Amino acid sequence: MGQTRRAAKGQHQEEDCNEANKKGSKMIFKRGDHWHLDVTISGVRYREALETTDKREAKDLEKERIAAIKQGRGACKTGREFARRPFREAAEIYVEEKKPHVAERTTQFETQRLRPLIRHFGDKPVLRFKAEDVAAYQSARLKAGVSNRTVNMETGILRRILKRAKVWSAIAEDVRTLPENQGTIAKVLPSNLKRMLFEMAGSKPEWMVAHCAAVLAVSTTCRGVEIRNLRWQDVDLFDRMATINRSKTAAGLRTIPLNGDAMAAMARLAERAQSNGCGEPEHYVFPACENFKFDPSKPQKSWRSAWRSLVKATARRVGREAAQEALQTGMGLRAAIKAWKRAAKPIAGLRFHDLRHQAITELAETGATDATMKSVAGHLSQRMLEHYSHVRKAAKRTALDKLESGLMGKRPDETALPSEKVN
Repeated sequence: MGQTRRAAKGQHQEEDCNEANKKGSKMIFKRGDHWHLDVTISGVRYREALETTDKREAKDLEKERIAAIKQGRGACKTGREFARRPFREAAEIYVEEKKPHVAERTTQFETQRLRPLIRHFGDKPVLRFKAEDVAAYQSARLKAGVSNRTVNMETGILRRILKRAKVWSAIAEDVRTLPENQGTIAKVLPSNLKRMLFEMAGSKPEWMVAHCAAVLAVSTTCRGVEIRNLRWQDVDLFDRMATINRSKTAAGLRTIPLNGDAMAAMARLAERAQSNGCGEPEHYVFPACENFKFDPSKPQKSWRSAWRSLVKATARRVGREAAQEALQTGMGLRAAIKAWKRAAKPIAGLRFHDLRHQAITELAETGATDATMKSVAGHLSQRMLEHYSHVRKAAKRTALDKLESGLMGKRPDETALPSEKVN
């Protein structure tokens, strides 16, 4: 009886396959109770489960899948098929699959991090990746002078692609992340360099947007993503408040008072918006601009180029002034060069995100409590709170040291008469 059923089932499968074979390269077949697709288009074979037991539904899914493949949306549904792809193709599929689910900036970031990975691995099939390949990539990038953190971010994207291909679990235990320096929180500028940076920012019209964004960051503790996603409806210029509706975490959603510097920056941005027809409540404070045309329905992607130019120009100015001072005091050229490098070092490579830490550090130095800083800055990890706690202690100690006036006079052994001193 069992053999008769198996024979009948095999006969039905054979009839289904014969019927599908009449379509040429288009083919659906039944394995067990479920239908599968096996089709070759432009020399590429696509073999995957349609996840249905109904033949009519399988035919409809077949048509939809073939149409998607011909339109360039042929990303593999199964991990096995994905794993057979060359790495460069798998990377493209990975990016396309993530686009609907992540912000545009995230897609841009991962595309940039994928470039060295694609150059290194090229046409290597994802299925053949081993832990030694990942270690060799890490070593090659370190030899090229890339930082540990950058290599770890690139390896992170590689890990997600290998997970998509169901390959990562086999090598995960043998792959090690590189150690990162967690000792330094961020750069914080002394008052003279901070003043010089913002003087330089206001010296060129092409830096106006970066200047205003930097003023907002250092005056409100806002992150770059929070500033870019501000809309005019989020800013109350009468009550001098800004509401953050887009942040890194849910804890970052907050309302922040605007001080005088922040209000001045907002006033300049409002004037810019009105002159370009971008001042509606739903418009972004920092609208996208491409080919000198504003699109207020989209936020500006970045001001990275202007920021880097501004930081480099400030570092040159600081270094040049230090070198000139060294030469004027009679030092030689070598000493002047050292003075240039020493003076420019604190500001060279300053990140825009460092301005947030600048603001929180200055807030801590005023004696603000942890609750106040969390309310203003949003999410702060315990490690960060401990760091700012040390900042507060140092500020208190400096303030109290200024109260010293020698009230106790000299120590007893210093005031004793010579005859009274013990030999």
